Amino acid sequence: MADQLIKPWAEENASDSLYVPAYIEDMAQEVLKFYEFSVHHMAVMATKDKQGGAIWKIDTDQGPFSLKLLHRRPAHSKFSLGAQEYLVNEKKANVPAIIKTKEGENDVEMGGKLWFVARWIESLEKIPQDLEGTKKLCYTLGEFHKLSKGYVPPADAEDISRLHRWPRAYERIEKKLDWFRNIASVYSDMPASSTILSVIDMFENQASQARTCLESSPYKEIVSRGTQDTGLVHQDYGWGNAQFADDRMWIIDLDGVSFDITIRDLRKLIIDRMYYLEKWDINWIREMIQAYEQANPITDESYEMLLLDLSLPNLFYKNIKDIVYSPTIFMTEKLDQELQLIIELDKQKWPVLEELARDRKGGKTTP
Repeated sequence: MADQLIKPWAEENASDSLYVPAYIEDMAQEVLKFYEFSVHHMAVMATKDKQGGAIWKIDTDQGPFSLKLLHRRPAHSKFSLGAQEYLVNEKKANVPAIIKTKEGENDVEMGGKLWFVARWIESLEKIPQDLEGTKKLCYTLGEFHKLSKGYVPPADAEDISRLHRWPRAYERIEKKLDWFRNIASVYSDMPASSTILSVIDMFENQASQARTCLESSPYKEIVSRGTQDTGLVHQDYGWGNAQFADDRMWIIDLDGVSFDITIRDLRKLIIDRMYYLEKWDINWIREMIQAYEQANPITDESYEMLLLDLSLPNLFYKNIKDIVYSPTIFMTEKLDQELQLIIELDKQKWPVLEELARDRKGGKTTP
């Protein structure tokens, strides 16, 4: 059983989001034998059935822990586990501590994947999604980015970095926008087609301008200084992965962390909030940036990169990208309604970016 490779299982029991195949449950029992504690009860709390990952809460004679099956390559997972250990042991960050095996290891490799046990943070509560809650989230993010500086991955881990990927990511967005145009043309009878075709040139032009501006931005200078100057991005930061317990904010689910220009996490959070508010609110964004800077001051270079990254047609791209998988399923009336909001939000975005640029001398944004 231990030699059996773990495979994604999304098609096996699509109606049960907590379903885990029996052979993986058996494997979990084998993994737990590597630890000193005794397990009284365990329950599946979440799965990534499309990737082959899961998390259990386990009640033991030493207290509650989590058992997590990481879906990425073992060497990739060792990068994130090393980061989690660094943040807890070296920086005293509020992230769950890893529980060592009997042999003093951070993980157990079985089924071609890594498994690990960590402290279970009881009574985690999501903070309100109002401005005060958002500011608390931004402060916690800035603190995380500051504490993550100086991390050196273990020797047996991949060096996971997105630092050099910005040009390729910008090019990919521009290229895929052309795909979306072609798909909308072929499926012209679908409800969202005419709306897509009416704005695709505009969004493609925005992506092209952002890619051009990237070439003259501080990006190359930032990258040249290497990973020690940038820190780690969480990549999936938000209300689900930053919660309150024990009179403090905790950050969980660090398995996707990567070296990058850390301001990108804040960009994603700003985009999320503007979509949530259904408007671009300059005062809200200023409060978010100020809260972040209370924990981690933003350099002029990073501020410029934040504005540049905000200039991409992020919302449009995010909401439309799934049409490449099945145009007839995704190009619906619902998508068309979402696009109407996104188009209106885009009109509001540019004056706000100009104001944000004026907030800091030397700030630039795309025209």
